[in-house]
Amino acid sequence: MLSLKSHLRSFSIFAVACSLFAGAQLSVHAAVDSELEGQIDRYIKSLRSKGVIRSNERTAWVVYDFTSGKKLVSINEGAPLQAASMIKPYLALAFFHQVKAGRLIYGPTSRRHMEQMIQKSNNDSTNWVMRQVGGPAATQALLRRHYPSLSREVSIVEYIPSGGRTYRNRASASDYSKFLYALWNGNLPQSKEMLRIMNLPGNDRLYTDAKRVPSGTRVYNKTGSTAMCCGDMGILVARGRDGRSYPYTLIGIIESGSRNQAYGSWISRRADVIREVSNLTYTAMKKRHPLR
Repeated sequence: MLSLKSHLRSFSIFAVACSLFAGAQLSVHAAVDSELEGQIDRYIKSLRSKGVIRSNERTAWVVYDFTSGKKLVSINEGAPLQAASMIKPYLALAFFHQVKAGRLIYGPTSRRHMEQMIQKSNNDSTNWVMRQVGGPAATQALLRRHYPSLSREVSIVEYIPSGGRTYRNRASASDYSKFLYALWNGNLPQSKEMLRIMNLPGNDRLYTDAKRVPSGTRVYNKTGSTAMCCGDMGILVARGRDGRSYPYTLIGIIESGSRNQAYGSWISRRADVIREVSNLTYTAMKKRHPLR
């Protein structure tokens, strides 16, 4: 039989574990401060009930309001999902880290490849940038060593294959959210240059054709598209009636459990889902701040 001392020790361990678990649960829920999460959750569930989003598809969403410092949405944000081209800003970060360390030079050639990689999502330029850092494994090791809090679920294991069918690199919505926050606050090497490139003209799923997001809203983003992944990660800077700017992040990812043969229609309909979530998000932000 266990002694009284052993019973007490076991009870203490159990109590501490319960306390830690409860604290963790409390911190997760305390981080979200809006009704927007429920609105998005209900919207996605309604699409599932109609078969618009299938049972083998996972989604993840994060919204963070920079002005109030509040996380408004956290849905599956820690899940590692296919990154597609959304991994490319991480490749830019690894490259610029090496520039800051004096191991690479950011000149006309690298600038052209960087712009092609982010603005045009050019895969040849993407692979060029990754080769300069040393390849997928070296890029992964650099990010884990120097930016662990921004890359907890980041997994870079392949160059972009011929044809663009990149399914193995992964990251989470939480990773993107932390990356964008650090970027906006100038805490990454060449933050201003990365923001400039991410703001170059191009179609996106956060502002383009999101009818409730007003004209003139600035967007710094990177989309991701494969036959198994549709996503966008970006910062939107809303304009206020008071002349101030109100930046916030929105990350939306829809991952399919299998390749979709009708790629065009699948990616188009999922992109529209992300646009509607962007509409919901702007409407919620307008209730919090004096936006136009």
